[in-house]
Amino acid sequence: MKYLVIAEKPSVARSISKVIGAYKHEDGYLEGGDCVVSWCLGHLAEYAAPEYYDERYKSWRFDDLPILPEEWKLLVSEDKKAHFNILRKLLRSKDFDYVVNACDAGREGEAIFRRVYGLAGSKLPVKRLWISSMEDTAIQQGFDSLKDGTEYDNLFAASECRAKADWLIGMNASRAYTLVYHRRMSVGRVQTPTLAMVADRDRQIAHHVEKPFWKVVVPMGGWTLTGERLDDRTDAEALKSIVDAPDFTFQVFSVQRRTVHERPPRLYDLTGLQKDMSRLHGLTAARTLAALQSLYEKRLATYPRTDSKYLTHDDLDTLRDLAKGPGRVDGFVRMEDLPSAPRFDLTVDDTKVSGHTAILPTRNVDRTVLDGLSGDERLTLVRVVRRMWEATADDYVHDTVQVIANLNPHWCESHPDEGCRLSEGECRFTSRSDQPVSLGWKAIEPAKADRGDDADEEEASSARNVIPVNLSTGVSLRPVSESSVSEGRTKPPKPFTEATLLAAMEHASRYVEDKDLKAALDDDESHSGGIGTPATRADVIEKLVHAGYMERKGKQLHSTEAGRTLVDVVSPRLRDVSLTADMERSLGDVERGGAHTDAVYEEFRGYARAIPADAAANV
Repeated sequence: MKYLVIAEKPSVARSISKVIGAYKHEDGYLEGGDCVVSWCLGHLAEYAAPEYYDERYKSWRFDDLPILPEEWKLLVSEDKKAHFNILRKLLRSKDFDYVVNACDAGREGEAIFRRVYGLAGSKLPVKRLWISSMEDTAIQQGFDSLKDGTEYDNLFAASECRAKADWLIGMNASRAYTLVYHRRMSVGRVQTPTLAMVADRDRQIAHHVEKPFWKVVVPMGGWTLTGERLDDRTDAEALKSIVDAPDFTFQVFSVQRRTVHERPPRLYDLTGLQKDMSRLHGLTAARTLAALQSLYEKRLATYPRTDSKYLTHDDLDTLRDLAKGPGRVDGFVRMEDLPSAPRFDLTVDDTKVSGHTAILPTRNVDRTVLDGLSGDERLTLVRVVRRMWEATADDYVHDTVQVIANLNPHWCESHPDEGCRLSEGECRFTSRSDQPVSLGWKAIEPAKADRGDDADEEEASSARNVIPVNLSTGVSLRPVSESSVSEGRTKPPKPFTEATLLAAMEHASRYVEDKDLKAALDDDESHSGGIGTPATRADVIEKLVHAGYMERKGKQLHSTEAGRTLVDVVSPRLRDVSLTADMERSLGDVERGGAHTDAVYEEFRGYARAIPADAAANV
C-alpha cells in the first residue's frame, strides 16, 4: 500500500521522512518506496475577507452590517498557491491508498490539514499521526499506531467554530465601531476583554489616592515586634511612648510553630512556562512560544501547545529514562541539588491529560546541544529541564513561627492613663519567622529565591527574624532598645506584567460575578476557565501591542490612550470577560462532543447580529 503524508512545516516533513524512508527530493515533496511526504507551509488557507462574499463590502458602510456569510469561503494566499497546487495534485492522486494527517497534534494543526484537504476535494481516507515529540522513536511509534481521522472530527469542529466566531465578532465589531466613531478601531472576541482587564487595572492605579499609615517597630534582640497599621501619626507616637517606658513589658498572647512542607510545582503547560520565562528572564509570551516551537521541531522538547501539567502512567518510563545519567544534568543543574530519589509519581494524573501531556525535554538533550541554540531557545530549554527536576524533587521544608503579643495587662493596670489611650486591636503586635530547613525543589533554580519587586516587606522581615525557641505563650517580654515609628503609604494594585496577564487570561473566572458561571468555569474536568487558549494567548497580547492599544514598559504592560478609548466605547458585552469565558466553555464542549456545533455557531451569529445596534446605541 502506498500512502501520502502531509506535515505542517518542511522541517517536520524532513524529520518524518527520515524515519519512514522518504529520501528522494521532488518539487514540493519527498518520496520513498511506499510513501510521499509533503507539507502545508503553516496556515495555507484562511477565511476570506468580506469583499470576497460581495463586492459592495469593499467599502465600509454601516447599513451593510452585520455581515453574516451563509456559505464560508476559504482562500489560499497568493504566495502559497504554487505549493497548494502541488498538494491538491497529490491529494487527488489515485496512486495513494490513504493520507496521513501529520500536522501538529492540536486544534490548529487539525484545522490546517482539514482546510487543505477540503479545498483540494480529496476523497482519500484519512489517518491521524498524533505524537507529542519529534524524536525518531516517537515518530515510529506514532506511525505504528495511526488513528482514524474521524476521531478528531470534534476537534476540527471546535476549531472552525472558533475561527468563525472570531471572524463574525471581530469583522463586524471593528467595522461598526470604526464607522460610528470615525476612527480606526480593531475589536476582537478575546483581545478586547483582555485589553479591558489591563485598562481597568491602569485606571485603578491612576485613581489611587495614597494614604499614609504608621507602625511602631520594637527591637526584641534578633527579632522585632511590629504594631498594627495606624492611620493617625499621633496614635503611633502615643503607642511608641508606651512601649518605650522604662518599666514596660509585652505579654505573649500566642506562639504558633509549624514545620511546613511545600510540595514541588507541577510540570509545565505552555502558559505556565510563558509566565515563568517572563518573570525570570523578561521574555514575552510570543518569544517563549517561538523558542519552544523551535525546540520541538529540533526534537529537543515535547509538543509545546499543551494545556496539561501532568503525565500519564504510560509516560513514566520515558520520565525515568530522562532522569538517568548525566545528559539532563551537566550544563543544566548542579548534581548536589538533585533529589536522591526522584518522586516521579508526583507528575502523574491520567484524569488531567485530555490531549497532550506536560512539556518535557527529550532524550536528545544534553549539554552539547546548548551551543547550537539561540539565546531564547537556550533559556527555555534549561528552564524546561529544571522544571522536570523540580517537579520530582523533595519538598521545600521550612519552619515558621507566628507570635502575637499585647501590652501586658499588669502594666496597663498600673498605668491606667497610658493603657487606655488606644483600643485593644491597635495595641496588638506581631512577629513572624520563616527559616528554611531543607531547600528541596527550590535548590534547583536559585534565582527563584530572588523575587525582586515581587518580594513582600513582611516576607523579608520574616527571613531576618530569629525568634527564640523557648518563647512561649503568657511570658512577659521587655524591649531591648527604643522603638521606632515607620511610615508607609497604601499602594495601588500592581501593573500587569506578561506573566500576571497570562495568569488573568488563564483564570478568567476570577473576574466573573455570576456564581453559576464561575463554578462552571472553575470545573477542571471540562475546561480551564480562561479566555483564549494556551496556543493563542501570546498572539492576543502581541496583536494588542502592535495595534497600539497596549505598550510595554520594561516587564510591565499598560493600556494606551487609544486602548482605553476603545474599551470606553465598546458595548459591555464585547469587553465582558465573563461572556468571552462562557464562549470558551461552549467551544470546549464542542471539542469534547458535549455540545452540537450548529447550536453553538448560531449562538455566536446571534452575538454578531446584535453588534451594529449596540455600537449605535452607545454613541
